[in-house]
Amino acid sequence: MNAKPKGVLVVDLGAQYAQLIARRVREAGSYCEIAPPRRALEVARAMNLGAVILSGGPASVYAADAPAVPRGLLELGVPVLGICYGMQWIARELGGEVTRADKREFGRQSVEVAAASEIFEGIAGNTVVWMSHGDSVTRLPSGFRVYAQTEHCPIAAMGDSARGFFGVQFHPEVTHSVRGREVIENFLVRVAKMPGDWRPEGIVEREIRHVREIVGSDGEVVLGLSGGVDSSVAAMILQKAIGPRLHCIFVDNGLLRKGERAVVESQFRDQFGIDLTVVDATERFLKSLAGITDPEQKRKLIGRDFVDVFKLEAKRFSRAHFLGQGTLYPDIIESVNVHGGNTAVIKSHHNVGGLPKDLNMTLVEPLRELFKDEVRAIGRYLGLDSRIVDRQPFPGPGLAVRCLGEITRERLETLREADAIVTSEIEAAGLHKGLWQYFAVLLPVRSVGVMGDARTYEEACALRAVESTDAMTADWAHLPHELLGKISNRIINEVRGINRVVLDISSKPPATIEWE
Repeated sequence: MNAKPKGVLVVDLGAQYAQLIARRVREAGSYCEIAPPRRALEVARAMNLGAVILSGGPASVYAADAPAVPRGLLELGVPVLGICYGMQWIARELGGEVTRADKREFGRQSVEVAAASEIFEGIAGNTVVWMSHGDSVTRLPSGFRVYAQTEHCPIAAMGDSARGFFGVQFHPEVTHSVRGREVIENFLVRVAKMPGDWRPEGIVEREIRHVREIVGSDGEVVLGLSGGVDSSVAAMILQKAIGPRLHCIFVDNGLLRKGERAVVESQFRDQFGIDLTVVDATERFLKSLAGITDPEQKRKLIGRDFVDVFKLEAKRFSRAHFLGQGTLYPDIIESVNVHGGNTAVIKSHHNVGGLPKDLNMTLVEPLRELFKDEVRAIGRYLGLDSRIVDRQPFPGPGLAVRCLGEITRERLETLREADAIVTSEIEAAGLHKGLWQYFAVLLPVRSVGVMGDARTYEEACALRAVESTDAMTADWAHLPHELLGKISNRIINEVRGINRVVLDISSKPPATIEWE
């Protein structure tokens, strides 16, 4: 019997949404792995494979630089679902035809379901989906039939139920496709007969076993503990795996939110009994960042100092040859092309793919293949306090990427006070539960103001509040005008150095959640 859970292989054909497909698969209770086409067969054969999903991608299947997808994926004896480019590849590979569309489709489109069965079970009539394509399937392969169509796309979904091969031209993985999750769940449950057993308890047991395999019976792990949900859940899994051989280090880099250090010390040292070392490295980080305004350079310098502090502290633990981190899937997606597809690099993260060779430590990342919602669910399962589990994400470089322009002690303190007002007012209004993140950004822009009949020339503060479920996409939050007015009034009156407050109403994409 295969020890691995029955899983789905998601083949990344260059889509920004490949990891989002994986997230939807896991939400439906199925384990999954992701691989680029060049490694797809190798990974598939090593899995306890139940199904394959081919992602979308920016290329045309008939282009010279199109991803070389191995035909063997269709010969593994498991159901296959192709999404957008994936559907076009299946059609062309099996004898159908794909041509440039007479009219491209981008954004929300109404699709008419022609066959409310298999992947469209329970979805009859019309529904709204998210389209993004310039090519279309114009002739079906033998054995396929049309399952859905739009005004300009006669073959918006196709399927061969006998072989379990299906394709959809739209993107069911994004929230804009109203019943997209049902399409994916129908494929997994009704077509692939997946057991739906990917749950927090199974994830924890798997990661504990994995940590023990890596660390061994006497190895020790040093973990950077920030107090956020990621590092906290990572710490809990590591503690369950190796007990007192886990050593947590909290680095106060001077880039933290108001009162953060005290909260971390109280909760983890006193409440959880974890071996915790607190290092005040404020001066070191501020000295490194002096005069630096480029966001990527900020991140690299912070990452460098962060690792250097660990190197110094780890010397106290003779067997600490392992560095624990709370790295998540979205960190990896936006940082490096970890799966070998064609996804674009958006920004770097200080804890991803950048450990110097002379660190002489092996990474242990128990959350590396998880999404934020999975981490929160695991945190609740492990009994973590809701103040930790439901805490809004905070970037590794801290306030440095929210303090645009030059980093100084004074500007950080200004931002820290403004951010505390934003956080406290939104939470007092009870609106934080519907938000992914909410914070202040200090802008290196000065404008003229009037206070007490006197002219001022001070900096501006931006309010950023977004709604999301995974940080892959996000919509700006429509906060009540009365609340926005109260926040603005408090910041201008209580925080010296700010005389103007603006609201960020950008969504992701095209913007990112953080400003840098």
